[in-house]
Amino acid sequence: MGTQQEKDELYGRDMSGLVWESAPGGPEDEKVEIAKFEDGAVAMRNSKEPEVVLRYTAAEWEAFVLGVRDGEFDLEPNEHNGGLSQSS
Repeated sequence: MGTQQEKDELYGRDMSGLVWESAPGGPEDEKVEIAKFEDGAVAMRNSKEPEVVLRYTAAEWEAFVLGVRDGEFDLEPNEHNGGLSQSS
């Protein structure tokens, strides 16, 4: 997790030039949108509430993406996200 100073700086950045990306879908669909800063930091928002923006340092975003790829956020319990091992 970034230091408080890093987070304060990240939340103080101008976002007016960021390009927001999302998965395909119609304009009425609720989607997660992300925008990347030049240094690898990422801003994330809900398309239905674009005024609420979360921001992540490059290291936080990398840890999140690696966790997703490793199954940490899977809805079905497994060894990677704290579920029980099948070998018990």
